[in-house]
Amino acid sequence: MNTLLAFIYVLSALVTTGYALSCVNCVNLGGSSCTGKSVTCPAGSVCASHYVLAKSGSEDSHIFIRSCLPKKQCTLEGSVTFTDGNIKIGTSCCNAKNCNPTFPLLPDDNSQVNNITCPACISEDSETCSTSETILCTGNETQCILQSTKIKGSKSFPVALRGCSTKSFCDLGSQTLKHRDTTLNVKFTCTNENNYSHSEL
Repeated sequence: MNTLLAFIYVLSALVTTGYALSCVNCVNLGGSSCTGKSVTCPAGSVCASHYVLAKSGSEDSHIFIRSCLPKKQCTLEGSVTFTDGNIKIGTSCCNAKNCNPTFPLLPDDNSQVNNITCPACISEDSETCSTSETILCTGNETQCILQSTKIKGSKSFPVALRGCSTKSFCDLGSQTLKHRDTTLNVKFTCTNENNYSHSEL
């Protein structure tokens, strides 16, 4: 669950105050729509909807977020696959005061093996995880990813995840984000080398 919270914080922390366009700001943990207050966005932003589907074992988690978003990030779509689960995200945008974007589309399932093998593990009490376990990557997940996260606030915990990823998650890079009473330090490290050693990430 902490792994999913880390992704939620990454997305919701994109909401900042400033000037220019106004957009609805809300989060729904468990649904596919939400309503909330209007916030004033920084220049260069548009109104966005994010939809996240996270699967872990037999559990499915649905997360829906509306927020301001830099226009260049409107194409954010991708997936991460890890041991016994995956996370998909879709984003849609519109450019008018408090507009409601169309429902975001998630990446299609693709079981075609792409000859990339990545280490796979999850740690909910450390900023890293080491493993000899690997998974075969499929479809557009051509990167081996390490997500290291440290969250400080009303809930404080480190999270680490390794697996296969689309390049879109890798492009998020390293960020320090503040949202309300929470500070998030997150780093996405990737490589597209086959059989990449988990100890080198």
